[in-house]
Amino acid sequence: MKTLKSILATAVICLLSILNLQAQENTLLYKVEGNGIKTAYVFGTFHMMPKEDFVLKDKVKTAFDKSELIVLELDMDDPNMQSEMMGVSMIAGEDSLKDHMTVEEYKILDEYFTAKMGIGMAGLNKMKPFIISSMAMMAHLGQNMASYEGTFVGMAKEQEKEIKGLETVAFQMAMFDGQSYEEQIDDVIKMLTEDGGIDSFFNDMIAIYKTEDIEALYTGLNEYFEYDPKMQVKVLDERNQNWIPKIGTYSKDKEVFYAVGSGHLGGEQGVIKLLKEAGYTVTPITE
Repeated sequence: MKTLKSILATAVICLLSILNLQAQENTLLYKVEGNGIKTAYVFGTFHMMPKEDFVLKDKVKTAFDKSELIVLELDMDDPNMQSEMMGVSMIAGEDSLKDHMTVEEYKILDEYFTAKMGIGMAGLNKMKPFIISSMAMMAHLGQNMASYEGTFVGMAKEQEKEIKGLETVAFQMAMFDGQSYEEQIDDVIKMLTEDGGIDSFFNDMIAIYKTEDIEALYTGLNEYFEYDPKMQVKVLDERNQNWIPKIGTYSKDKEVFYAVGSGHLGGEQGVIKLLKEAGYTVTPITE
């Protein structure tokens, strides 16, 4: 049985998202050099947070301004992204979410979305559970939501810089194909009702994120995945490994600013460690 923390960590990290780690000096920003590439920067984001907690430090702005290309987990500037998202977010055929939950579960979700968004489950019944989970977090923050990725997209447009992605929407959605809709719905219900709910998760993780202590973030993330190690491998480790050669390719001819969920940076299978093992010089930027 997964804990609430495991459920929330999985959802935030993949939305379209959540946290990064590693390094002896506390920072979320790293310079990557050598091994045949131009200078690159890797920054760990928090995908969704309250506006009052959002800070874009000067060191991050400087790295962004120096870069010629911006690479996020997804190409969020792609005009086809929304239609692609809808294509993989919907339940096919005559099936619906209501067929995979109890009456009580349906009531909990219906009341939550009606209160937060003014739309009940009747209007969301064809959405896949992971989308419902993501929407629940977005609804929780409402107009008070800030996003590093959204901010970077706006900055890239102002500076007329190209945006690319490390992954596709279809790939991210496919990570959950091995889990039944019933299991995923159970996870969403737990997210909303157990252990202090979404408020507790955001408060705890944002407090750590503000310290830029990626080792502390990674230690916490291990606890969140304690009851689902296979999902940790799928959501973090395997994706981190996939990104290293892509970073080498994107950075070969241009200076690149990479922004990925901060949970991908630390640990033995984290992006920072893997970049070093691949022969790159990785320097923490603390100021």
